[in-house]
Amino acid sequence: MNKILQSLKLTFLHGGYGKLDSTWDYDNVISPFSRLYLVTKGTAKIYHSYEEFDLEPGYLYLVPSFTYSRYRCDDHLELYYIHFLEEVGDGLSIYDMKDFRYGIEANNDHYGYFKKVIELHPKRYLVDDDPTIYDKQKFLLDTVKKNDLLSTKSFIETQGLLQLLFASFIQNSKSSKLNIRSDFHEVLNYIKEHLHEPLTVADLAKHSNLSADHFSRVFQQKFGIRPSKYIQTIRIERSETLLLTTNNTLAEIAEKTGLGTISYLSRMFKLKNGITPGTFRKERPGG
Repeated sequence: MNKILQSLKLTFLHGGYGKLDSTWDYDNVISPFSRLYLVTKGTAKIYHSYEEFDLEPGYLYLVPSFTYSRYRCDDHLELYYIHFLEEVGDGLSIYDMKDFRYGIEANNDHYGYFKKVIELHPKRYLVDDDPTIYDKQKFLLDTVKKNDLLSTKSFIETQGLLQLLFASFIQNSKSSKLNIRSDFHEVLNYIKEHLHEPLTVADLAKHSNLSADHFSRVFQQKFGIRPSKYIQTIRIERSETLLLTTNNTLAEIAEKTGLGTISYLSRMFKLKNGITPGTFRKERPGG
């Protein structure tokens, strides 16, 4: 495992200090990069990885790449932030290989690491707090190219600081999560990013450079489920998340999850959960 981890690559994108208010209210965010937050003042909520996190001063938070997330600040929030790309080996993700905590109490070292990264990259702060703006492929490529302008010393220092911060979240378990899913890591990310669009087995097969029949066989062997059924399952899971964490109408949720219509959303939802989306929302805590 350690031999594989030697290929871990963390690529710095943005870093700075942000002051946010109630306009920081975004859902259906699925970014190709990871986020680190160190909260200094105020409170807010983030939902990702099927958990809700209360952002509190003195705590450090990790939001993984390619994960549906929801952000909401009701009043005021101040925090240090860092965005970065992560990769292990040939396009794999360390999130497929190790277990992570996503919120930890910050120590003095963490504050120092954040401040040093920002000092090394004084002009790499965000000019807008909308998290969806920075997901565009061209923007990411242009941002990554800025690292070529760094001195050798600054580049190596940045790598070391990112690794120290990132390592704080890795669970100290002996087991590895690396499994057959890693082979289809890019396909799974593609599904998450394009869930609101029409997705066919032919599309996914083409993305994997396989024939549709071969892709379906291999996918079912690896996951024990047909690709179309997997997509349907993820769409229902996403609709559950939106019902719990947003005030989106059923029509909006049907559109965002690729389920199309309210009637189809309701039918598929009830088939899985035994209740309608409306009932599910009413029965949530505080609903």
